[in-house]
Amino acid sequence: MKRTNEFEVVPQSDADEELLRRLLDASAALWNEINYQRRTNFDDSDGDVWKIDEYRGRYGGTLGASTVQQIERKNREAWHSFFALREKGEANGKPGFWGSGDDRELRMYIRNTSYSVEWGKYSRLEILVGQDLKEEYGLGDRERLRLEVRGDPNWKEYDKQGRLELYYDDVSETFRAFQPVTINEDNSRLAQPLADETAALDIGANNIVACTVSTGEQYLYDGRNLFERFRETTHRIAELRSKLEDGQYTSNRIELLHRRRTRRRDHAQDALARNLIERLYDDGVSTVHVGDLTDILETH
Repeated sequence: MKRTNEFEVVPQSDADEELLRRLLDASAALWNEINYQRRTNFDDSDGDVWKIDEYRGRYGGTLGASTVQQIERKNREAWHSFFALREKGEANGKPGFWGSGDDRELRMYIRNTSYSVEWGKYSRLEILVGQDLKEEYGLGDRERLRLEVRGDPNWKEYDKQGRLELYYDDVSETFRAFQPVTINEDNSRLAQPLADETAALDIGANNIVACTVSTGEQYLYDGRNLFERFRETTHRIAELRSKLEDGQYTSNRIELLHRRRTRRRDHAQDALARNLIERLYDDGVSTVHVGDLTDILETH
């Protein structure tokens, strides 16, 4: 049974943070190069999307050969998904880039054998570093970058860990990780609520979610501040567009604001969902109804 741990990752020194950022930045640069080559091949009638250059020689000293392999594999998976959706007529664009310059999306994928997590009072994550960076930052031949872990994941005991996703969240200004794990069915019961209560959600605008639980608890998530920030960014984009030259539709600054607005919205939605699910779990909720509740109310 597949599950995912999510936790915050904290460098223990300025040098560790610099090293981590260089790893994530190199990973994003590698993704962009691979993706550019595949997009170019896709647009070429004689090109083959699946044939790309060998990147381990150029990036292995920074990321390590196994991480280079994982970025290549993740990009290949993105293209497989694109073609699958294209066959269904649902594709809305080729796999995108991870930004550039100061707006580059800092993200990397690490093979399951190239990292380790130790849970306890002082939980920690250790990740592989390429040999060139090891020498530059004074790490031993067998040493890995050690990072503090914050959070209390549900799945500290598991049969197998999967590919780790590590990224920098520029909205909350924190490094975060997603760790897929495989657990047996006996352990999966640990994540089941201890009761069989029901919750009803009403999705709105100013109030993003209004939730009522059969226990009598009520939760309200106010979205006014979020929507105000969204509108401010939208107005700023419109203002910048009004200053563009004739025939020009966008600019680097406009694209930056678009990405920042999207990331801020997605982060807020994810944070809301996590918080609400944790609350409902504590209330023993096993069933959630969303949307029109007329039929449900008529049956009670």
